[in-house]
Amino acid sequence: MAETQQVDESSEKSGGDRKEAARAERRTAKLAKEIGTFAKAHGGAEGQIAYIGQKGARIVLVGEDGGWGDLVAPSYEIAERAVEKSGITRHEAFDGEFAAKVKTGPYEWSRMAGIQVGGRSNG
Repeated sequence: MAETQQVDESSEKSGGDRKEAARAERRTAKLAKEIGTFAKAHGGAEGQIAYIGQKGARIVLVGEDGGWGDLVAPSYEIAERAVEKSGITRHEAFDGEFAAKVKTGPYEWSRMAGIQVGGRSNG
């Protein structure tokens, strides 16, 4: 008679879930640290999260000095937790007074013009 062994799938799954949760927490902490570094370099910061499909979510950051940047999180939930953990102000949309805080220079304008209307870029 052959011996059979019952595998407790719930314990195997919970082990995988724990690893995934730990990975998500590490990613959240790393993003929060990067947001904090940006905020410190720019005299403070505000942000907005945009869903970008399977790639996750984009965190757009605008510094008090008008500097801007972005980060990509693997999921919207991780982006939300990272922004919350960083302590910056979160906007629901990138419009109005928030968008007006962004300062762009000649490089950005020449790149945008070159890309959008087929013109020459200075870059």
